[in-house]
This record gives sequence, structure tokens and C-alpha cells, in this order.
Amino acid sequence: MGEIGTPYLRDPNAITRRSFELIRAEADLSRVAPEARGLATRLIHACGMIDLLDDLVFSESAISAGRAALITGAPVLCDVEMVAAGIMRARLPASNRVRCALGEPGVTAEAEGRGMSRSAVAVERWRDDLAGAVVAIGSAPTALFRLIELVTQGWNRPAVIIAMPVGFVGAAESKEALITADLGVPYVTVRGRRGGSALAAAAVNALAREDHL
Repeated sequence: MGEIGTPYLRDPNAITRRSFELIRAEADLSRVAPEARGLATRLIHACGMIDLLDDLVFSESAISAGRAALITGAPVLCDVEMVAAGIMRARLPASNRVRCALGEPGVTAEAEGRGMSRSAVAVERWRDDLAGAVVAIGSAPTALFRLIELVTQGWNRPAVIIAMPVGFVGAAESKEALITADLGVPYVTVRGRRGGSALAAAAVNALAREDHL
């Protein structure tokens, strides 16, 4: 089998170690509270963008609240299957249930009938699981907007909201709405259009790994 002329690392453990070495060398992690540096490192690693630090926003108790929720067995509620797929289930501290309601029966028909996005309707399916849950939104701004509305209306509060919706319509606005809503719920988000399933999953994985917090 032929090989390309450019040498490259092949050992996955060595690749990970080198990646984190480069992040620590290039990113000014002193700008981030010590308890959140592991989270920040994993988010940068997930997107390859050092300047993500410029837009990273989190409430003071987000890390401790998210970690405590996972340890006590809280479910992880995801807006899309890509977020759920990126979560390292074996490293969740209490074999936590990971749920995405987007494909559950009736969601599509209900969304069409109400003139809403499937993601917003799927959030409503979380009602019985929402109290104390870890919410990870990595795609749909409408999911985040709807969650804010429901909690404001008096629905149970999750333990933490990881808000990483991505895109050109509503993504930046939904995250600003979360920051200014004063829900009384800890959160982690990235201002602006950037986000995505990989970032949302990386945040959950960081909360699950005590050694990186």
C-alpha cells in the first residue's frame, strides 16, 4: 500500500495530546475561569478555532451545575441526533439517558399543523424530563427560543443549558435571548452565528470528564 509523502501522526492518543498542547500554547486560557478551562479547551478542539474564546460565555455555576447533574443521573436532552451521537456514552458518570425527541412519533405532523419547526415541537416533548436535566442544543435556534419561552412560562428548569445553535437566521439572536432572559438556569454558549452539534456534544463530554474540569 502506497503512502503519501507528508509525515503525519498516526497514534490517536499522540494526536490528542499534541492537539491539547497546541491549544494551550496558542489560546490565552487565563481569560477563562479555572474550572471552565477544560470545557474551553474541548470546545476549541472540536472546531479548530482559537478565537472561539472571544465569544464563549457561561454563567458562574454552569460547570459545577452540569457536572453535578450528570453525577446524579440527570438525562441529557438533545435537539438533534447529531448531538446525541457525539456524546461519549461510556464516559457519562451515571449511565445517563440521552434523549432526542426530534424523530419521535407525531412530531412532524404536529409541527406542520401548528406552523412550527420540528425542533420547537420536540422541545415540548421534554416536559417530563426537563427538571434538573442537561440540555444540549447544537443545531436549531427555534429549539432554544422555545425552551426559553417554556421556562419563562413556568416549566421546570434544567440544571444547565448548553446553547450552541448554528446558522444565519436566529442563531445569534437565540443565544443573546438566553443570556438576557435571566431564567435562573446556568448556561454555556458561544455568541454569534458559530455553533453546531460537535460543540454541543463536546461541552457535554467536558462536563462528563472530571479530570478535564
